[in-house]
Amino acid sequence: MVRHEDVVQVLNEPLARELLGSAIPARLAYNGLDGFPRVVPIGFHWNGAELVVATVSYAPKVEALLANPKVALTIDTSEPPWRILLVRGTASVEIVDGVVPEYLAASRKGTPDDRWGAFETEVRSLYKQMARIAITPEWAKLIDFETTLPSAVERAIRERAASS
Repeated sequence: MVRHEDVVQVLNEPLARELLGSAIPARLAYNGLDGFPRVVPIGFHWNGAELVVATVSYAPKVEALLANPKVALTIDTSEPPWRILLVRGTASVEIVDGVVPEYLAASRKGTPDDRWGAFETEVRSLYKQMARIAITPEWAKLIDFETTLPSAVERAIRERAASS
């Protein structure tokens, strides 16, 4: 069992805060209603307690998350040195009228200033309802390949050292 304090400590690391504030899309993993796993890139907003994503209210992921709210989420860089934030948690879904504010906050991170006004106008005219999906982190790991590694690699290093 992972303690909440340990999760908070990981998410407050400078590199984690950098990734959480970035325009990099998260990769959200969940189980579809057909039992097969799904991974979708999606914009996100970190509010200090939850990772919030949003989608149209009738998106397939909404029904799937209502049936099984356990998710995993990854935010990672695309070039070396690779930096990875892994999160597991539980999603809650709320259907809201209009545009989810965190959707705009997430979109703002990656939309150039000169395109923001047109983007926001288009979004507000398109979405009459949205699903606000709030993910409460229950586990987190930060991998920077300098001070932290994937757990399987850490184990291999320990086993090599023990056999030397």
